[in-house]
Amino acid sequence: MEPLTPGSLGGTWGTVLLPIREDESIDSARLEAALDVLTAAGLDGLYAHGTAGEFHTLGEDEYDRVNALMAERCERHGLPFQIGAGHMSAQTCLARVTRARVLRPGAIQVTLPDWLPLSRGEVVRFLARVAAAADPVPLVLYNPPHAKTRVPADLYPVIRREVPAVIGIKVAGGDARWYAEMRRHAAGLAVFVAGHDLATGRRHGGAGSYSNIAALSPSGAMAWQRMMVAQPDAALDVERRIREFFAAHVQPLQHSGYANPALDKFLAHVGGWADIGTRVRWPYGSVDASLAVGSGRWPGHICPSSSQGSSGLPPGHRTSPAVTAPASAVTKRFVSP
Repeated sequence: MEPLTPGSLGGTWGTVLLPIREDESIDSARLEAALDVLTAAGLDGLYAHGTAGEFHTLGEDEYDRVNALMAERCERHGLPFQIGAGHMSAQTCLARVTRARVLRPGAIQVTLPDWLPLSRGEVVRFLARVAAAADPVPLVLYNPPHAKTRVPADLYPVIRREVPAVIGIKVAGGDARWYAEMRRHAAGLAVFVAGHDLATGRRHGGAGSYSNIAALSPSGAMAWQRMMVAQPDAALDVERRIREFFAAHVQPLQHSGYANPALDKFLAHVGGWADIGTRVRWPYGSVDASLAVGSGRWPGHICPSSSQGSSGLPPGHRTSPAVTAPASAVTKRFVSP
């Protein structure tokens, strides 16, 4: 595909979650079925190997196979895609970038090396070498709250000047003051924020999200994004309802020690749009799937205006009754008073 630019990088992007068998291998058949749903959901694009994609647990052969499968499916459907090449090791990241580049994604996402913190100069030096290896594919810098090196806002103008191949940043977001800092310091970069805060983020100039709401329901996340344009106040009310749901049902799991990949797979299981399962790779804990099954309080998707069914599944797609039951029970959770 054509390389993305700061102007063309935006919207709601869905992540590739990995169905994991009991022996911790990737279930390719279930992964292909999930990709069929994702490519039909109307998303602005797909990406692989974010935190939810468990990039930190993958062998290099597995990494390459997932990339090839996603790239083939996206090319077939004309859907933009990005590849994450982050790794705790700078050398492994560089090797991943070199191989990912061959698949011609719209962008390559990278994290900063994560054993020792980097100085400001080392951040720029790292990105410059990675950009040279990725050329002509641009970069998106993924700098989550748990990163060993948190990039300060006043470093973004330096990065933009010294490494123009960096076209966007993937960050958690913040309050009005934080958005003002981003407008001041991150001009010329596409700023992506957390999916559950996207309505607020767009009001403050955010470009989009690598979306945990798309993990819950790919089609529902897009219906919500359309609402942000047509009915922005209503979209903010949906965001309030999402935050209430997260506070009641997701944050307790997070506070219990479950990591983000486990939470995103839990959301996908709640949404019921594909048979992902809730298992994550050792040594991380998996949320018990029974918490999502048979409970009417769990939402199946965001907005009923989606052209797909209440579970977010395309017509004719079927998963097990245990997976789809929660979604069908609570279609209007976020839009009902």
